[in-house]
Amino acid sequence: MIFYFQDTVRKIDALKSLRPNSKYTLRGDVLEWHSDNEEVKPSDTEITNEITRLQAEYDAKDYARKRKAEYPTIADQLDKIYHDGIDSWKEEMILPVKNKFPKT
Repeated sequence: MIFYFQDTVRKIDALKSLRPNSKYTLRGDVLEWHSDNEEVKPSDTEITNEITRLQAEYDAKDYARKRKAEYPTIADQLDKIYHDGIDSWKEEMILPVKNKFPKT
């Protein structure tokens, strides 16, 4: 799994996805391949295609990142369930957020 700390997939993200066990140095946009195992250095096209694929995957989950930021804390949700029940929790805490950020 790749964790993104920005909104744009970078070449390093694609390399980690394509060849997770390889050894290389990436200076700017220049890739120096050091892997002595049997993994082949990915082509520029392969890297570009992986960047495109990873970016599409990241963009498709935008709704989930927005929902996560809007949901109440777990403690507040559990308190709601304890005092008012599951149905009330769903109606008052969960559905408004899901409706605000629908899955696309």
